[in-house]
Amino acid sequence: MPGYLNEDAIEQYVIDLLKKQGFAYLHGSVIVPGGTGEERTSFRDAVLVGRLRSAMTRLNADLPASALEDALRKVTVPATTDLVLNNQRFHKYLIEGVDVEYSDGAGAVRYAKARIVGFEDADTNDWLAVNQFTIKEDAGERRPDLLIFINGLPLALFEFKSPTDRKATILSAFRQMQTYQRDLPGLLAYNELLIAADGTQARMGSLTAGWEWFSAWKREDGVKGAVELEPLVTEVFEKRRLLDILRYFILFETTTPPTKILAAYHQYYGVNKAIECTVAATAAEGDRRIGVFWHTPGSGMSLSMAFYASKVAQHPDLANPTLVVLTDRNDLDDQLFGQFMRCTEFLRQTPEQAEDRDDLRSALEIASGHIVFTTIQKFLPEANKTRYQAITERRNVIVMADEAHRSQYGFVGKLDEKTGEIAYGFARHLRDALPNASYIGFTGTPIETTDHNTRAVFGDYIDIYDVQRAVQDGATVPIYYEARIVKVDLDPVKVSYLDEEFEEITEGQEADEKRRTASRWSQIEALVGADARVQEIARDIVAHFE
Repeated sequence: MPGYLNEDAIEQYVIDLLKKQGFAYLHGSVIVPGGTGEERTSFRDAVLVGRLRSAMTRLNADLPASALEDALRKVTVPATTDLVLNNQRFHKYLIEGVDVEYSDGAGAVRYAKARIVGFEDADTNDWLAVNQFTIKEDAGERRPDLLIFINGLPLALFEFKSPTDRKATILSAFRQMQTYQRDLPGLLAYNELLIAADGTQARMGSLTAGWEWFSAWKREDGVKGAVELEPLVTEVFEKRRLLDILRYFILFETTTPPTKILAAYHQYYGVNKAIECTVAATAAEGDRRIGVFWHTPGSGMSLSMAFYASKVAQHPDLANPTLVVLTDRNDLDDQLFGQFMRCTEFLRQTPEQAEDRDDLRSALEIASGHIVFTTIQKFLPEANKTRYQAITERRNVIVMADEAHRSQYGFVGKLDEKTGEIAYGFARHLRDALPNASYIGFTGTPIETTDHNTRAVFGDYIDIYDVQRAVQDGATVPIYYEARIVKVDLDPVKVSYLDEEFEEITEGQEADEKRRTASRWSQIEALVGADARVQEIARDIVAHFE
């Protein structure tokens, strides 16, 4: 961006990018009360009511004017004095529509949703960028640098700082937006995206996010350009993508106060790839292997799973699917279930957590779509049975396996020589229970090139966000390794018992399997957890950090 060295020039640069993407543009002075293109009756007005009314009429042709005026009042009149609660309420209106009731010609009361934004067709909306928008609330007059209006609603706010002013940093732009939250609650109640930028850096976040959660937006390949503003504006504010972000990639967690979360770029692109793979895998000709979603630890995997669950549950091609969130440990099951329970409004349903095998079967027998959490160990046949009876043969069942490289195998039966019975692993029981389900694996660790099982079960990678990219983006901290050698001392007395105990444990195994077992057990790494060695490692760690 050569030559753009002050706030005005940066502002104009962004306006030019928006105009190229089909946004109309007006200077704030034009639409003020008494302006040449007046659209506000008061400097307190944050919403361009005329544009909103026109859009609602266009989007809700089947609703009477009285119902639309009722909806408009709900949108424009705050319900509380709490900014975040007002913002949460508005976000629900934005995504789900506004509840209205009216009398039809026969005198019957009708109930409906009045839409304020058209998500299916971007061209049904009114797109406008306004700079230097003067607004007066109780704290006085303020003038945000640039606002983005959709149907007259101020959904995004840019604050710019000059890169040549050492005192005016991108962080000071963020702090100014924090001041707006205190001074302009009427305006910020409608905000969905906050952007702080200078000539080279640009960060985007939500209304409740601290600075550490504001992040750059990159293109899908993760390549960072010299000017961060350009991909942020051209990618995020591409009309269809912006509607997609607003609809599926912003959520409120039910904390106190509520926490508003905006997906990072890697979550957005990764989840949308997963949706495409899901539609393909679950189709009549699909192989039911959706793929592996590999995002490194610390990059928001559990939230990515929530974004995926919400969007896939609403996809028309999947006909209200059932989602089975599968883990192999109770603590992981509780952790993921807790995350989803904080997002019930976003998911538009309340997830269930199976307490036992009977509870799991009852939950999966329900024909309508819902979200069920369980551990793979609950897929255990009834007593005296070796195979699990099918619960449902529906094809729109999606198994979301956390840590996909663990516990997802064991399809082949093993003969118990003592009883003569064949025992199967949990993975076999899972597929017996859900014979037509499709599978997606989520993992924070890479799949080894020699690991053919994971690919055979789940398919190839859907998306990769590895630790190198995460560190570059500031999503995780770098990890440093320092070689520290702690010798392994073998107790001769204990070693003498190993062969005898090994023979007893492996009695009944075939010779080939016994040799493979012996090979695994004979590795010296199996003894690295000796108490004396662990104590020595602990002392070394303490000495190192002291």
